[in-house]
Amino acid sequence: MENITSFNNWEQTKKQLKEQYPQLTEDDLCYEIGKEEELLKHLQEKLGKTKTEIRNWLHIMG
Repeated sequence: MENITSFNNWEQTKKQLKEQYPQLTEDDLCYEIGKEEELLKHLQEKLGKTKTEIRNWLHIMG
């Protein structure tokens, strides 16, 4: 899978996610290159959204 966002933009993306979803913690948003599916699955469970919804939202933000 292609990276969901570039690492350089991740801090900004993370800030936007925390503003949109204040229940997310730093641990929830721990992003490691190559582990995008794990992050998407975790966000899916935490937010009650589909992976596609999350992936699309991250693509728009990043």
